[in-house]
Amino acid sequence: MIAEELINQMIPPLKLYDTVEKALRWMDEFRVNELPVVSNRKYLGMATGPDLVEMTDRNLTLKEVELDYQDIFVMHFQHFYDVMEAAIKNKIQVVPVLDEMQEYMGIITINDTLAAFGQMSALQGQGSILVLSMPERDYSLSQISRLIEEENVKILSAYVSPDELDPYKIKLTLKLNTSDLSRIIATLERFEYRITAQFHDSNSFDVGKDRLDMLFKYLDI
Repeated sequence: MIAEELINQMIPPLKLYDTVEKALRWMDEFRVNELPVVSNRKYLGMATGPDLVEMTDRNLTLKEVELDYQDIFVMHFQHFYDVMEAAIKNKIQVVPVLDEMQEYMGIITINDTLAAFGQMSALQGQGSILVLSMPERDYSLSQISRLIEEENVKILSAYVSPDELDPYKIKLTLKLNTSDLSRIIATLERFEYRITAQFHDSNSFDVGKDRLDMLFKYLDI
């Protein structure tokens, strides 16, 4: 699922000549702490509630206010995991979405990403998770898929992320349609792939759970 499919059409952007009072009123109405500011379809940054509430003059326009997160956004074709990561790393509740012309398309809220995660998890069904670490130059999903499918197992989804322990390596998280990983692990290790983690149905683990746990911690759910 990509960012463009998750845009929340119910939350409009603010304009430069909107007042601080209006921005705070909209934030309260939509239950968010940030709202994007747009001029001629160009994303300028976000007005943030904690900053605005400190202002004594609520009649100031947003043109007179310093905006935050000017460089924080996702492109419309990015995966919703990227949306989650942008929200988590920057501790924001909404993530702006831009097109190839760097023009504003809309925003995605944290609740939108949670709904997308739930939908994807439901579609993936039962299975197990396998996490591999490897140098980026050695990454070949086609080769890994061939080795796995030769064991009559299917890859339901795959996600590549940086390896936090080694900047020159990547992590590959695979959701497989089997609960028995023994033959798969033996095959991959025979071809010198390093397995760093495995999770079975009994672990109630799913692709992206690490990000979901981070998100829950961030939201204090």
